[in-house]
Amino acid sequence: MQPYQQQFLELAVRRQVLRFGEFTLKSGRISPYFFNAGLFDDGESLNQVSEAYAARILDCGVAFDMLFGPAYKGLPLATGAAIALARQGRNVPVAFNRKEAKSHGEGGSLIGAPVRGRVLIIDDVITAGTAIRESIDIIRAQGAEVAGIVIALDRQEKGKSSALSASQEIEQEFGFPVYSIVSLGELLAFAEHRAELAQYRQALQNYRDHYGV
Repeated sequence: MQPYQQQFLELAVRRQVLRFGEFTLKSGRISPYFFNAGLFDDGESLNQVSEAYAARILDCGVAFDMLFGPAYKGLPLATGAAIALARQGRNVPVAFNRKEAKSHGEGGSLIGAPVRGRVLIIDDVITAGTAIRESIDIIRAQGAEVAGIVIALDRQEKGKSSALSASQEIEQEFGFPVYSIVSLGELLAFAEHRAELAQYRQALQNYRDHYGV
C-alpha cells in the first residue's frame, strides 16, 4: 500500500467517512462497512483528500488535459484535486455540471473551463454508474473524450446480475480505465493491522468472499 493510501484510510476512519458495523445498502445487501465522502466537510479534510486524489492521478500515469466533477459530490473533489495538482506543478482546467440547466445569467448546465481534449472524471464512488454515464454523455456532447475515471473507493463487488463490479462494467462498456485511491483489497489490508478494527475483519472478509469480484 502506498503512503497516500494509508493516509487516506486513516483520514476516512478518523472523520467517520468510513464506518464499520451493519449497513443496508440500496442493493439490499447488508454491508459491514459504509463510505460517505460527504463527511469530508471542512478545509483540513478536503485538503487531505484532495492530496490523495492528486497522488493517485499522478501515480496511475493516465494522460489527460482537464478534470470534470459530476454534480454533486464530484464538484469539491474535482476542484480540490485540481488545486492539489497545481501545488505539484500540474495546472489543469476543471469543470463540472449542474443537475438542472440554468436559464439566466451565463445559462447552461456546465460551470468552469470549456470541456475539451482528454477529460478525467473525478467522483467519490461508482454504484449503479448512472452519474458517470451522464458525465460521459456530457463530455462527448462537447466533442471531448473521457481519459478515465478516478474514484475514492472501489467496493470491488459484483452487481446484482453480473460477475463484474460497477467499475469493471464501466471499463468494459466504454473502454477507458477506472482508478481508485483505495479498494476493498486495501481496506482489508488496512484493517489487518488496526487493533480497533479487529472485530470487523472477519465480516469484511466474508463480505468480500460472497460479493467480491
